[in-house]
Amino acid sequence: MKKITMTLIMFTLLAMLAACGTKDDKKPETSATDTKDIETIKVTHELSEEAVEVKKNPKKVVVFDFGLLDTFDELGIEVAGLPQANIPAYLSKYEDEKYANLGSLKEPDLEKIHALKPDVIFISGRQAEMYKELSEIAPTVYVGIDASNYMDSFKHNMELVGEIFGKEDEVKSELADIDKQIEAINEKTAASDSKALIILGSEGKVSAYGPSSRFGLIHDVFGYKAADEKIEVSTHGQNITFEYIMETNPDVLFVVDRDAAIGGDASAKDSIENELVKKTNAYKNDKIIYLNADYWYLSGGGLLSMKEMVKEIDASL
Repeated sequence: MKKITMTLIMFTLLAMLAACGTKDDKKPETSATDTKDIETIKVTHELSEEAVEVKKNPKKVVVFDFGLLDTFDELGIEVAGLPQANIPAYLSKYEDEKYANLGSLKEPDLEKIHALKPDVIFISGRQAEMYKELSEIAPTVYVGIDASNYMDSFKHNMELVGEIFGKEDEVKSELADIDKQIEAINEKTAASDSKALIILGSEGKVSAYGPSSRFGLIHDVFGYKAADEKIEVSTHGQNITFEYIMETNPDVLFVVDRDAAIGGDASAKDSIENELVKKTNAYKNDKIIYLNADYWYLSGGGLLSMKEMVKEIDASL
């Protein structure tokens, strides 16, 4: 009887141990995301009614703004994909096939973006109409520049990049240097009576830009007085004639060559320096300034492009 009792006790103990072992074997698998919270920040922008939640230090970054791309390049932030059509020459390294080609600035390839599975997508004005479609793929952040409030808009974008990618100190230092250079330029323009006119040349046609316009920071930020204070504020500028340039008679004529930016065969200089324009003070005093279209037309509003724009305006003085 004792043997039977001992046998039953041993059997019961073995059964209990087996049951415990089975329970332990079925523990759920854990991943890094289960054990460690992913830090995010909430970003508000004008295209979204609600704040967009973005991972801090995202790994797969898609960018559709060349100004922001040059910011990433300057700060050593890697990107996974971008539109490779009409990349500015100073950013030509991003034409490499190691970066996903995601269409063009105005026609993002939604299928390729979806396949890339980005952590975040950065866009600006040229892609604003596609915000809804892009935001369905990944958190999408609008970083367009407000031309009527250029510097605040620019600084906000740079500080946002610093916060998302942990580059706050670098951005702060860069912005402080830019502010110093702009202050020095303002001292020179304030002491000068020279009046400037800004024009965009494209296929033999010209349009003018004044304060608060796309290129209006020449007046609003750098302090150049406007040769015409009544120019219509428009993204595409106010259509003008060469007679208008002659009659306005600017002391300094700033030219953005769109043909050069998009790789056209024509040159703005060929059409602009005609007999009418040669009658202006700008031509007579060798003050027709051809701005680098890569910075002013294709990108602009980036950390590197802003520094180069500051240099060009300083050189004009």
